[in-house]
Amino acid sequence: MKFNNIYYTFFAVILFFGCEKEFLEEYPTGSITPKQIADINLINPEIQGSLLLGIYENMYKAGSGGTSGHIDFGQRAMDIKTDMLSGDMVLYAKNYGWYSDISELTATEDYNNITNYGPWRYYYRIVNLSNIVIDNIGGKDSNPEDATAKASLGQALTTRAYAYFYLTQLYQNGFDANQAILPIYTSAADPNQPKSKASEVFALIEDDLTVAKGLMTDFTRESVTQADQYVASTILAFAYAAQGKWQEAADESAIVVLNSGYRVISADEAFYSGSGDFVGGFNSVDTYSNSVLWGVDLTADSGIGLISFWGQVDYYSYSYAAAGDYKVIDASLYSEIRADDVRKNQFLSSLKLPLYKFYHEDREPLGQRVVTTDLFYFRYSDMVLLHAEAQAHLGNDAASKTVLDILLSQRIVDRSYLVPLTGQDLIDEIYLQTRIEMWGEGKSYLAMKRNKASITRGSNWLDFAGETYDYDDEKLSFEIPEQEIRDNPLVNSQN
Repeated sequence: MKFNNIYYTFFAVILFFGCEKEFLEEYPTGSITPKQIADINLINPEIQGSLLLGIYENMYKAGSGGTSGHIDFGQRAMDIKTDMLSGDMVLYAKNYGWYSDISELTATEDYNNITNYGPWRYYYRIVNLSNIVIDNIGGKDSNPEDATAKASLGQALTTRAYAYFYLTQLYQNGFDANQAILPIYTSAADPNQPKSKASEVFALIEDDLTVAKGLMTDFTRESVTQADQYVASTILAFAYAAQGKWQEAADESAIVVLNSGYRVISADEAFYSGSGDFVGGFNSVDTYSNSVLWGVDLTADSGIGLISFWGQVDYYSYSYAAAGDYKVIDASLYSEIRADDVRKNQFLSSLKLPLYKFYHEDREPLGQRVVTTDLFYFRYSDMVLLHAEAQAHLGNDAASKTVLDILLSQRIVDRSYLVPLTGQDLIDEIYLQTRIEMWGEGKSYLAMKRNKASITRGSNWLDFAGETYDYDDEKLSFEIPEQEIRDNPLVNSQN
């Protein structure tokens, strides 16, 4: 299912409610009344389908975080920010200023800085739209008999849990079950809420995803854009791991690893080799249809251009990267990639640019203006690595190395160095492999937090090269933004 002319009903709803404030801007500091939800149904009883598509569009469209900045374009915008905060992606120049305050670690200490607002607004917008769908179907416990309503409810519960999970990672320095961190909204009609404890937020995430999986057991999605039971299992596995629930994380990730029918991207597919019919590159969900768990197939009709992941990272798109504001791999991390690891070939050795991992297939500098290269949110490799990590934390070293080899057999020629690794050494190796494999995909940040790691910036950083930061340093997490504090008196700026 490609995004072209499917939003007429969705936009009609926005226009219907577009008075003093934009419909989608009401939440979380405003609310949608039960009558308004009923009115939506009167416009079109199947509105939840259009609203679901609106959720998925917000995951990649410009301005979905409520700003006009060129670093506001949904999930992959967050991935760039968190890769920088985790120390793995370096802003190599500051000609245009985008991401400078992330590189300098100033934005995350100032709740007035709009950089804190974008993620908050984006994820709560996903929560709001998800809640409208859930309310419209009859609520989480409605147990619809209609297959379409069932699948829609499952998807909306998954997207709500996805948003809350990322909020827990971005707005809490380190996991503390008893710390009040976020307001919880389970209906679009909810008034302003105070912050709930992390344990309560995670309990909602776990329950939403458990219910969602049951609802989507028989659901076969039309495209990789839609969430399904394996997307729900992926987010749930991440949520368990973030809390240190390693057995649950192992069990949930195993569902994807063993039952999904997906595979890791092969050695030949992992980078542009410049030869043969296949050119590799992380740019097409069709090419990797059995490797990408969740993503989006962008077309010219999607209307994506400079304000996008490709407009920030890809040298072969009309981009800031091509204009000199390079986003490159940390020099220390690059040096840890083994010589016989095919992922070494994803980067230009001198500047460390990802010229052979993320690129438009024509490979013409500044070439792609209308973006049709696709976006990956979760890959099968995410769950292979997380399952290996969970097994290692449980002390099951042999099982951990067996599943890790599913990935590394397609990456590293000589893996004999893994044989003696046990305990913390094995955990550290999996963390390293996660950083290498998922570079530019936003997963290093999640791994840094759940592993309670310290990061040291390499020599090619413009800011604080050689400096070390602990995972729970306030500089590495966002602040609840000023606007939310002003509009919702039940929260404050203290995390």
